[in-house]
Amino acid sequence: MTSHGSQCRRVGRKSATLSDKTARSQYALTQEEIYAAIDAGKLQYRSAAMHGNPWLRLLRREVEDLVRARSGDRYLRERKARTELAQTNRELKQLRVQLAALEERRAALLAELAEHADRPA
Repeated sequence: MTSHGSQCRRVGRKSATLSDKTARSQYALTQEEIYAAIDAGKLQYRSAAMHGNPWLRLLRREVEDLVRARSGDRYLRERKARTELAQTNRELKQLRVQLAALEERRAALLAELAEHADRPA
């Protein structure tokens, strides 16, 4: 297989890293499990900070391997599906709000145009 083929598989993948907070929420890990996996050499990390708040940057692949080993492949697939469903629901909610605002603006513009059409020039 060419290197181009492996590059194609990476297109569209989620980012390769995630924060410890995201790992906890998406994969139901505890901070203690994350630290234990780091100590056992199962997770690599980099320290980072944003606005003075420290956090750990983890490799998504390693976090998924940890969850798969702890709870099984079925559990991992379910967690990923739940996370994607929540993201999809958030996006749909945002789109509905945008659609309502656009519909309101459209109605206002149509009313304004109808008002101008009724006036003699």
